[in-house]
Amino acid sequence: MQGFNMGRYYPPDAENAPRFNTSHPLGHRAKKINQGILTVRFELPFAVWCDHCNPPAIVGQGVRFNAEKKKVGNYYSTPIWSFRMKHSACGGWWEIRTDPKNAEYVVVEGARRRDYGEQKAGEEEGELKFLTEEERERRRVDAFANLEGKMDEKGLEKKNMERVEELYEKAEVWRDPYDVNARLRRDFRAQRKVLRREERYKEGVQEKFGLGIDIADATDADRVRASLVEFAAAGTSDRKVEEASRKPLFVSQETSTTVETPARLKKLKSEILAEKSRQSLQRTLVGNTRASIDPFLTTDAKTSSKQNLGILKRKRDGPSLQKPPAAILQTLDTPDATAAEPPPKKPVRPALLVDYDSD
Repeated sequence: MQGFNMGRYYPPDAENAPRFNTSHPLGHRAKKINQGILTVRFELPFAVWCDHCNPPAIVGQGVRFNAEKKKVGNYYSTPIWSFRMKHSACGGWWEIRTDPKNAEYVVVEGARRRDYGEQKAGEEEGELKFLTEEERERRRVDAFANLEGKMDEKGLEKKNMERVEELYEKAEVWRDPYDVNARLRRDFRAQRKVLRREERYKEGVQEKFGLGIDIADATDADRVRASLVEFAAAGTSDRKVEEASRKPLFVSQETSTTVETPARLKKLKSEILAEKSRQSLQRTLVGNTRASIDPFLTTDAKTSSKQNLGILKRKRDGPSLQKPPAAILQTLDTPDATAAEPPPKKPVRPALLVDYDSD
């Protein structure tokens, strides 16, 4: 039995004639045929660098893409075709056009042609070099030219063999990918705790000081430079200069003795305090004496080393009032001279300790 609408003839002027196939014979490839675009399979004639990838990626020669072919112009009577394709790795679009004038392809947009270096006339990229008829004839006639050509070929062959061996050595590392991957993961597990601890330390420093910048890792040069820096408290140098100016030039045994603990001497607290006061006064007098007679001390150190003990500055002319510092020390060292005794009403300062208003 004949099927429905099968084998029947419909004249061209029939109004209700059925239409079984309304698509283009090329199918999906011709979906933009009304714009003059046809989808074709395009093979790269040379290697290109993709400018849309970050970092730029290279696509080798011979890779095929589904390209939109379109006529964009003419060179005399030869049409210029444009091939627009999409890089599946990054989604960027390339455009390559034909160049009838130079009989080659030109990259117009989205990529750039790989630079193989300088080329000689008649040579193409990636093409094997064959001897021309003239070169063969010259080598056949000239023995030296034949020898030079063989030496060049041997040098090129040796270079290629070294390159192949280098590639084999590089590939030998990945002979067993599982072992390599396991070794890398094992090393990373050992370093992961250290990296986390350093990261927590950096975050703590940033929170403590309120830093809005990333802290770089310490290097050996930073450690050496930090070890050369000396940090001191404020006023330390001034205090050391003042203490040095108070010290006598020659320390005697009597002035260098220190007060022993109350447990060993078994003295009363009042006696210990009196002894400390006596030694402190003695050291102050010796330091002031040195500050007055030492010409090597600066004026600042001289004035800063003196202490105000409540002694009035008076100009004395009587010879009986002058007393050398040694006599003062001998008087202070006697057992009767203690701090417990009341001080004299009008203390007399030695002549060497008096600063005259005018000399």
